[in-house]
Amino acid sequence: MKELRLGLFAPFVDGGLDRFVELVRLADSLGFYAVWSGEAYGTDAVVPMAYAAAVTERVHLGTSIMQMPARTPAMTAMTAATLDLVSNGRFLLGLGMSGPQVVEGWHGQPFRKPLATTREYVAIVRKALERREPLAHDGEIYQLPFTGPGATGVGKALKIMGRPRPDIPIYIAAIGPRNVRLAAEIGDGFLPHIFSPTRWKSAFGEPLAGVDLERFDVAPTVFVSIGSDINECRDAVRPHLALYIGGMGARGQNFYNDLMRRYGYEAAAIEIQDLFLAGKAKDAAAAIPDEMVDDVALVGPKERIADQLGAWRESPVRTLNLSDVDPAEMRTLAELVH
Repeated sequence: MKELRLGLFAPFVDGGLDRFVELVRLADSLGFYAVWSGEAYGTDAVVPMAYAAAVTERVHLGTSIMQMPARTPAMTAMTAATLDLVSNGRFLLGLGMSGPQVVEGWHGQPFRKPLATTREYVAIVRKALERREPLAHDGEIYQLPFTGPGATGVGKALKIMGRPRPDIPIYIAAIGPRNVRLAAEIGDGFLPHIFSPTRWKSAFGEPLAGVDLERFDVAPTVFVSIGSDINECRDAVRPHLALYIGGMGARGQNFYNDLMRRYGYEAAAIEIQDLFLAGKAKDAAAAIPDEMVDDVALVGPKERIADQLGAWRESPVRTLNLSDVDPAEMRTLAELVH
């Protein structure tokens, strides 16, 4: 079995700034591979990683994820280059589309052709960082320089200033088969949320077939709850899973619900969503079967989690990103994994 490496999904708001600094410093001292920050429609993913760069020395710093509809590709290239500079080459660029509720409701952008958008976006970011020639792109989604309606006609192809690292790793948040296939084609890794180390083939087997997993980093986020009472540990994780499976998106537009169905939990996924959308979040959490929790999370006593890690080592996962953990749990996982 291969060796896993650990990552930390570090919340910037929950617990306050002091808590954030404590966790990222601990991840650095414990030899974690990466710490990550995300964004939905609260704090962004960039500022926390800039702060983390100042208080850590070795750990990689990643965005999980920077929302593509929130920034032009050129702005993302500038931000990535800056974060890589202030972290002395430790930055990992995680990108994602987010869902239509956020894209259209929060950013005021059309949720259009996510595959085509992602392909062009990543291509532009890479071109900008490589600096081989002035940045130009004529695609279906993006045109640089812009020459469409309202253009002044004086737009100029430019090169990014400075000498950024040209091969900053790019991770893509993906769940659907076509998105995962695209991520494996154009990215250096992908960031699935709610990953099953035992049922992954039913969801990701085909798009990952033939992919060099030494090159391509499968880096899921996993909820963790360690304690002597396994039922209490499961109950600690259930509300998080219910939020994603039941409430992240509208009916028929919830990528996480679709994922659980592909894992084989169709009846449970339907019930969880029905309850959550009916305003019964607690009932939705209670409807999550033990088997599902055990499958996608690390829960229970230390010895049990040591056994669970065997399935993760046998899966394609290389970087295991821990979510909702305290310092004691981080130390326990570092001991078990390392």
